[in-house]
Amino acid sequence: MIRIRSAAHTDIGRVRRRNEDRMIDDQELGLFGVADGVGGLPGGAEAAELALENIRAQLTAKPTNPNMVKFVREASHAVHALGRKLSPSSGIATTLCVGHLVGQSLHISHVGDSRCYVLCGDTIEQLTTDHSVENEIRERRARGEDVHFHEINRNALTRCIGQPNKLDVDLHYYPLQTGDRILFCTDGITGLVEDEELAKFLSEGREEEPLSVLKQIVALALQRGGHDNATAVLLYIDSTG
Repeated sequence: MIRIRSAAHTDIGRVRRRNEDRMIDDQELGLFGVADGVGGLPGGAEAAELALENIRAQLTAKPTNPNMVKFVREASHAVHALGRKLSPSSGIATTLCVGHLVGQSLHISHVGDSRCYVLCGDTIEQLTTDHSVENEIRERRARGEDVHFHEINRNALTRCIGQPNKLDVDLHYYPLQTGDRILFCTDGITGLVEDEELAKFLSEGREEEPLSVLKQIVALALQRGGHDNATAVLLYIDSTG
């Protein structure tokens, strides 16, 4: 049986007038993660909240052998439908990065640029890949395509929850080990805190409760300007026996 401790923490930051990040920390369902309403569009908070709550509702209704890709696509359809009411001209959208505990593994569903990291021992690994213009161009160049992009668009999203077309969902299976630290976070953190610094917080904070570590990470993002909402969920895998 997996034994975990978990916590979630968010801050509006020093610039935004509204917190459009949302988070989920549901040990009963084994569902954890974050969503970040897409900036530049109206209804970001509504999109993020609906995405997480829709997946929670689907998982509650069908907890056995859930199809997380289907769940995420259904959540995207729901966000798109809400967007047609709230903002017919431009729609609403959000990123999504959630993990569902299944047996001894974490099934991570991901769309956008919110991230999931694991600290195993003293080594941190980013389990997700940002769905950004820069990363897509890099992949296409690796396939031999001669493509270019404008620097100003490098971080623009290529996928999001709420898009009208069929959504590609990344699904990653991570086998949990005792001592692992799993971090879900939005770009209000990753844009200001380096991976090596996240590793240091997670490693040095092994004797602290997860909420204390999250508050330290968010505080550093705020100290460096806090230009966006900063949100994270942290899991301590205390036992997989």
